[in-house]
Amino acid sequence: MPVSVIIKTLNEERRIAEAIGSALAALPTGAGEVIVADSGSTDRTVDIASHYPVKVVQLTAPAQPSCGVGPQLGFQYSQFEYICLIDGDMLLDPIFLREARAFLDAHEKIAGVTGHVVEAAVDNLEFAGRVARKSPEKRVGAIDRMNGGGLYRRAALKDIGYFSDRNLHSFEEFDLGVRLRDRGWGLHRLDRSFVVHYGHTINSYRLLLRRWQTKYLFGMGELLRGAIGKPYWRKILEELPELKLWAAVYIWWIAIALVLITSPNKLAALAAAVLSVAGVAGLMGWRRKSMALGLYAVVAWWFHAAALPVGFLRPRRSPADWIESRLLPNET
Repeated sequence: MPVSVIIKTLNEERRIAEAIGSALAALPTGAGEVIVADSGSTDRTVDIASHYPVKVVQLTAPAQPSCGVGPQLGFQYSQFEYICLIDGDMLLDPIFLREARAFLDAHEKIAGVTGHVVEAAVDNLEFAGRVARKSPEKRVGAIDRMNGGGLYRRAALKDIGYFSDRNLHSFEEFDLGVRLRDRGWGLHRLDRSFVVHYGHTINSYRLLLRRWQTKYLFGMGELLRGAIGKPYWRKILEELPELKLWAAVYIWWIAIALVLITSPNKLAALAAAVLSVAGVAGLMGWRRKSMALGLYAVVAWWFHAAALPVGFLRPRRSPADWIESRLLPNET
């Protein structure tokens, strides 16, 4: 059956041509569509995309860019039973769609199928750490989320009301996985390549600052806010180990503050605080076999912990509402 391939973009002029090319190559002639769902690019992303036989749609005010808005934007313009989601800096494996469709056809209660995301840019500490981590969501077989995208069944997405929560600046795939599983749907990872991902190549610490500025770090707080009162609220709390880590960071901050406030020797208290940071960074560096990764881990913890309450307090819009957008003219 035909597939709607959604490519979500925001300033992806470097890779968008390759991403579109890989999607078109993966679709048999006449067996689907490619939709470039753009969140307001200010570079040449839209201009480049418009020269390919694809549908280009873009946010309009008052809609705002977020990680969650792109999939839903593309979904509302899509027409086919299968929905494949990739990013504008990914190259789709030419055989993946065929094998994923066959798996969905054979397993009617599976909502989505993905494969391995091959990271091409690992000189950045963020992506080097991501490759090194052996997290549960990377396993083959039944999984709880499809980080990086994959092939979804439209019937499952309609069953849960909407594809992706426009309010989320991250954790949108975790949120989607929880909502699907709450309705009895399953997710599966095949032991094969899905996409090659060309991530950010900028300095890791600059990337952290950018993620604060773009509100990416607010995602967990936004996720928790949106789940209040939902039947899967407890499931979210149980399946986010990061919450325990951020709680530990808050306790750490409180301990440092109390020492600095109550100690008569402020210089010694400050030295103790610095040593605690160095000690934790050293321990993480030893565990990850890289002092650079250890220090980055601690700094990233602090950023994420600080962002959680900010995200939680952000206002929300109904995720099921039509996203303000326009269909752009195609130059082909």
